[in-house]
Amino acid sequence: MDSKRRRFKKSSPNIFEHSNGNNVRTDFTANLAEQGLTREQVIATERKLAKFANTMDSMVRIPFTKQGIGADAALSTVPIAGDVAGLILTGYAFILGRQLGVPIHKMMPAVKLALIDMVVGVIPALGTVLDIFIRPSRRTLNIVHQHIQEEYGIDDTMHLQRPFLHESLEYKQQRSKLWRNPLLAWLYLHIPDILGLMVIILLGWLLWTAGSWLLSLFQQSTGF
Repeated sequence: MDSKRRRFKKSSPNIFEHSNGNNVRTDFTANLAEQGLTREQVIATERKLAKFANTMDSMVRIPFTKQGIGADAALSTVPIAGDVAGLILTGYAFILGRQLGVPIHKMMPAVKLALIDMVVGVIPALGTVLDIFIRPSRRTLNIVHQHIQEEYGIDDTMHLQRPFLHESLEYKQQRSKLWRNPLLAWLYLHIPDILGLMVIILLGWLLWTAGSWLLSLFQQSTGF
């Protein structure tokens, strides 16, 4: 095996270590213990952060994409006060990141982005549009997830993609084996995408029908 390739080994039932080509090892369990955290607590807190990031940045999402519009863009429609409120709310994401042991220096890119978001949001109309793409809460989530991958060895992402539905699905799976079926679980987690796609198709059909009707009406009235 290539000495530069990352290797993971289980040294005991509860101890996981990570080693690289330089023989530098990270004891994930020790890192968790140092922060007074368990794997379950980390996932639960990160899922809480993902729920907040979705609310702020992606409440209404384009089907099968990560791009959307959230409360942050809505707040920016209120001049100055809305942008300040958005910055204060984003501070909650930073608090969650610190609870998971993320150092302040790692959080700084997200803090700077939040400040830029507030300043840009003051610009009428344009600021609201730019707020859709400047997403400090989402940036915080990415930083936090990278940290817990490196420090705690947690690579799971299912709880990040659809945090609200993931929490609900987890509850259902604890009570019924039916919901543990991979296909059924996938369909449940992608309900918003499926409904969004159906709405897009319906709107397309309505536009086509309305266009055809208007064209027919125009032809009848003009004789063309």
